[in-house]
Amino acid sequence: MSTGATTDTQMVIITGMSGAGKTVAMQSFEDLGFFCVDNLPPTLLPKFLELMKESGNKMNKVALVMDLRGREFFDSLFKGLDELAETSWVTPQILFLDADDSTLVRRYKETRRSHPLAPSGLPLEGIKLERELLEELKGRAQLIYNTSGKKPLELRERILQEFSVNQKTTFTVNVMSFGFKHGIPIDADLVFDVRFLPNPHYIEHMRPKTGLDEEVSTYVLKWNETNKFLDKVTDLLAFMLPHYKREGKAQLVIAIGCTGGQHRSVALAEYIARHFEKDYQTRVSHRDIEKRKEPAK
Repeated sequence: MSTGATTDTQMVIITGMSGAGKTVAMQSFEDLGFFCVDNLPPTLLPKFLELMKESGNKMNKVALVMDLRGREFFDSLFKGLDELAETSWVTPQILFLDADDSTLVRRYKETRRSHPLAPSGLPLEGIKLERELLEELKGRAQLIYNTSGKKPLELRERILQEFSVNQKTTFTVNVMSFGFKHGIPIDADLVFDVRFLPNPHYIEHMRPKTGLDEEVSTYVLKWNETNKFLDKVTDLLAFMLPHYKREGKAQLVIAIGCTGGQHRSVALAEYIARHFEKDYQTRVSHRDIEKRKEPAK
């Protein structure tokens, strides 16, 4: 006799743009011990939930790939998601995989596949239509991964890192430093520009160092404008973070940018991550710290 599903049953719905990496994502979840179903028609979601519930603890980690291959996708999917949100025994998450248009076009050319929404037309036509159709679903997603410029292994590693711990959904604050001259991070939720602060780059002996060095960090943090900025930004984040968490967002990416991503942004990203580590799971990364500028001749 079935004992019924437990309240910690975890379901991940993998969706997003065609060509953005859903197959790699599903394979990664399989490696994590998830029961995976590819291309589940949204109309079967209620029946699948019944099957999960009857299985007891045998299906307490499930990953479903649902995309536009199911033509009745939208009405039935949104209805199913609304019903899923009302259940008390399953913790659902939507993982939306995205990539920029040029990346998707290149991937279609490399695989010589046609786009499902433009089987006899140009891939870009199908991509633009699909992006419009998926806009509302993307807005419902708790996790959005942009795979532009990413290798399959990088997507796999990110999923393994995010879901490898036996857990209910946790809220993670990711603080990232970057350099504006290398471009704004595509996966940032909040971006703060700190190029107005005094720059250690112009002090010759500090130039080859980074914000991880104590001397540079001390220099960046000693200024009144730096401390005022940190007071204001940490106060703003202290207000915002609980609301992001309450809305079901699994992670927030806070990007701190200076000119080159070596000094000011690194020191401030470290400070902000430490400031919130007592109340939230925090991670800090420095995207451009190894991108050294060639010395002037």
